Amino acid sequence: MIGAVRTPQQQLVTVFGGSGFLGRFVVHALAQRGYRIRVAVRRPHLAAHLQPLGKVGQIFAVQANLRYPDSVRRALEKADHVVNLVGILEESGRQTFDSLLAEGPRIIAEHAAPDATLVHVSAIGADPDSPSHYGRAKAAGEANLLRVRPDAIIMRPSVLFGTGDGFFERFAGLTRMLPVLPLAGADTRFQPVAASDVGEAIGRAIDGTVRGGRIYEFGGPEIRTLREIVEYVLAVTERRRTILPLSWPMARAQGSVLGFLDRMTFGLMPASFVVTRDQISLLERDNVVSEEAIRDGRTLEGLGITPTGFDAIVPANLVRFRRRGQFDLRRNTSVAAETPDLLAPESMGPRSGFHPERAPGPAAGQRGTRA
Repeated sequence: MIGAVRTPQQQLVTVFGGSGFLGRFVVHALAQRGYRIRVAVRRPHLAAHLQPLGKVGQIFAVQANLRYPDSVRRALEKADHVVNLVGILEESGRQTFDSLLAEGPRIIAEHAAPDATLVHVSAIGADPDSPSHYGRAKAAGEANLLRVRPDAIIMRPSVLFGTGDGFFERFAGLTRMLPVLPLAGADTRFQPVAASDVGEAIGRAIDGTVRGGRIYEFGGPEIRTLREIVEYVLAVTERRRTILPLSWPMARAQGSVLGFLDRMTFGLMPASFVVTRDQISLLERDNVVSEEAIRDGRTLEGLGITPTGFDAIVPANLVRFRRRGQFDLRRNTSVAAETPDLLAPESMGPRSGFHPERAPGPAAGQRGTRA
């Protein structure tokens, strides 16, 4: 017997880790579809910025911690769908790779309803043979999840970009502070993917249009080395800095020293300065979509999503890192000169682009003439 069709407004999605960078885009994609969204986070008060993304009462936060199964069970009560976005790049206290990345997905799967859609966001680089503890823990989390829920949907994005990202904006911040940029893994390849595209893919998975029991890999339309990405950031921010590629022994030493200093200062070092030895190990392998995933259609394109290039989003996000920010009169004048001015009642100079003859109607503040 076929059950009654339920609208998104009648369905509840629990999003673990929804207050983070990617969570903002995922919650927005789900809210636009009309789902009710329960954001499960360690500190609910830090998720208040998500509520304006939906209607009144549509989005609400609850306390949950993957290290405490009871809190996970409560967060999953009556949930029709589950999304796990929990992830860390650096261990801190009891927030370890093993407890969150390896065991967390299993705990969620064990407490979710058997018929609930389960989407887990992992990362390209998840590999049981990875030189990085992070990469091995991610792979263990996928395996543990699939043992409990073979029908789960696993998504592995490359590095994410968007407003407030920790990749392009991190390097842009460093260009403001350092005359020389020491760069580990300068020749490592990345395939930056828009966080909004990943959010859309998760939305489609919750809609039921993404096949379960598969591991998807998401990347953008461009593949660049880390050196090329930093050079791009320098060009956009209009700064000149020397890029100093580090050998792997030097890079590992840098990670060990900076990681130690961060621990000794109780996490008070600027986040853009901190890089751990484990993160250096991640850079030893390319971070791009595999040929197998492309061949099998386990990509954004395979889901019918056209990937967004970072050149369409990143420059606007990096304006504040320029020396004069957006307050550059020469730049603004040159940009204005390229755009015909159809609204001004009179010319503002020879380079103002004043072309009233191209306007479909009268200029601002003027009345139209009668024939």
